[in-house]
Amino acid sequence: MPLIKSFRELNVYQLARQETQKILLRSRNFPVEEKYSLTDQIRRSSRAVKAMIAEAWARRRYRAVFINKIDEALGEATETQSWLDDCLDCHYISTSEFNQMDAAWQSIGAMLNKMISRADNFCGTREN
Repeated sequence: MPLIKSFRELNVYQLARQETQKILLRSRNFPVEEKYSLTDQIRRSSRAVKAMIAEAWARRRYRAVFINKIDEALGEATETQSWLDDCLDCHYISTSEFNQMDAAWQSIGAMLNKMISRADNFCGTREN
């Protein structure tokens, strides 16, 4: 594994950033009445994933904190998938858009799970 110097170099951060941008752009067309319920919520949860990855990176000195932050990012990624279900159910996105977006967030979740299981690769082998 090459030496990573910044959270921005993590593939999972890059994918979360890319998928968050897709949500931001796509949600501009959601109905006005969804502003505070669906639109703000899916934007918040998707943005939280990358923010928590960045915070976990900054706190990787402490293995337990790193794992906790990555686990919180996983929860937000899964929440984003739940909001995508609502977008599909309300016909705000097409089935093909849903399938692509959901698959990307599923991949993000898998990458986060792998980070948790390999926390020592990010934090070192010492217990904190």
